Amino acid sequence: MMAAVRRYLVAGLLIWVPLGVTLLIVKFLVDLIDQTLLLLPVSIQPEHLLGFRIPGLGLVLTAVIVLVTGIVVTNLFGKQLFTIGEQLLRRIPVVRSIYGAVKQVTESMFSSGKSFRKVVLVEYPRKGMWTLAFQTGSGSPEIREKTGRNITSVFIPTTPNPTSGFFLMAPSEDVIELDMSVDDGLKMLLSVGVVVPRQKANLYPQGARKLP
Repeated sequence: MMAAVRRYLVAGLLIWVPLGVTLLIVKFLVDLIDQTLLLLPVSIQPEHLLGFRIPGLGLVLTAVIVLVTGIVVTNLFGKQLFTIGEQLLRRIPVVRSIYGAVKQVTESMFSSGKSFRKVVLVEYPRKGMWTLAFQTGSGSPEIREKTGRNITSVFIPTTPNPTSGFFLMAPSEDVIELDMSVDDGLKMLLSVGVVVPRQKANLYPQGARKLP
């Protein structure tokens, strides 16, 4: 009897826990983006006009602003206006450094769509211990010239929050490419190793290949 009850409880948890966590994360993101409504003057804020809050309205407003901005900057006049504004930003000492770095990262992520190119294995934090990482690029010619070695740029995410992590430049011969998609790699990291791709479960260095 107890075994059957335990089985039913586990089956119920397998349904409700992922669903509940997903809803909580979505609610958190919607509430976070809804804070953009606070940028509006109090007199025209929807909550002030309607007398009640509409969840997700900030998300809609943000999407509309981004869409309109994209429409504006894709025409000739918008491009010229954007170029003038960008030139002004680049003249401000601290702002230009931050803006330039953020713009490069953003262009890499959204324009090329290859910010994470491959899932790789690296020995970290010490020899004999392995962790999943993502190849983000190859070292610059200057780095290759100074070190005398081929260098691969990798990002090692923290678990279970992959939005933060460590950037390393490792010798290419020490970076092992895995036959695993980026999506599968992220799933494995988010689940702290619980979810392993069944068809590609061999993550040992002997079964992988090193980058050239």
